[in-house]
Amino acid sequence: MKGADSSVKGNIREINRITYISILINLLLSAVKIFTGIIGNSKSAVADGVHSLSDLSTDLAILIGVKFWTAPPDENHPYGHGRIETLVTVFIGIILTVVGLSIGFEAVSSIRDPHIERPGWIALIGIGASIILKELLFRWTISLGKRLKSSSLIANAWHHRSDSFSSIPALIAVSVSIIFPGFEFIDHIGAIIVAFIIIKVSSGILIQSFDELTDSGIGRRGVEEIKKIVMQINDVKDVHAVRSRKYNSGNYIDLHVLVDESLSVKRGHDIAEEVKVSLIEKGPSVVDAVVHIEPFQSHSNNDYNRHKLNM
Repeated sequence: MKGADSSVKGNIREINRITYISILINLLLSAVKIFTGIIGNSKSAVADGVHSLSDLSTDLAILIGVKFWTAPPDENHPYGHGRIETLVTVFIGIILTVVGLSIGFEAVSSIRDPHIERPGWIALIGIGASIILKELLFRWTISLGKRLKSSSLIANAWHHRSDSFSSIPALIAVSVSIIFPGFEFIDHIGAIIVAFIIIKVSSGILIQSFDELTDSGIGRRGVEEIKKIVMQINDVKDVHAVRSRKYNSGNYIDLHVLVDESLSVKRGHDIAEEVKVSLIEKGPSVVDAVVHIEPFQSHSNNDYNRHKLNM
């Protein structure tokens, strides 16, 4: 238990550390982009700086949520509190969707607006730094999220990349406006493309989260993989009634294993434990498994009798 507790605490420290770093980077980039945008007469740079502030909402959600979803199981939550992380992931997905829709709406609605002031080169500093730093933060965050199997960190990583992508149209717009006055509409076209990418990513995050919240299973391939693993264990005659549900970063499995009816209770128990351990070690992200032992001969007779009754 102490080893598990230290592992959980270590995960919390890593999640908090990268999230605090993300907050500092977002605040710094927002200040730099807004400042250079004002000095350089670039509305795109200022808007991009304001957009960077939206990342703070998801960072704060993770900092607050991680204290709850890593809490140990209790009497009212025997499976733990992992659903809280799923809810945080849904929140991040919704934020991403809102950001994508707002960028797309703004780009379409203002595509014919005149651009009076010509921006200066200084406006490119904050935008360029944002693209580089946010892409690096994305790679770091998603790597950690996959290692810790944290859906919220992975979702937040994509939020970082969306911020990086959304800075590209601003960079293009400022550059083109400086070199070729009158071509500012390119900013809007690029923003529409970026909005589409952000909405596509956020929809994937939301679909996956809703699947988990509605107890979606591992699918036919996953079930076949489970059966294949179980059938490799000695004295297992057959396996059926495989049920599964996604929970946080793993899967919970419930299945019936058929063994020879002449086996002792002790041997049946050992087989059940071996099945459970094998599924956790080799199965598709299996966190836990409930194994029901059934006599193979009786099962076959029952199937035969049911078949006769249906004739």
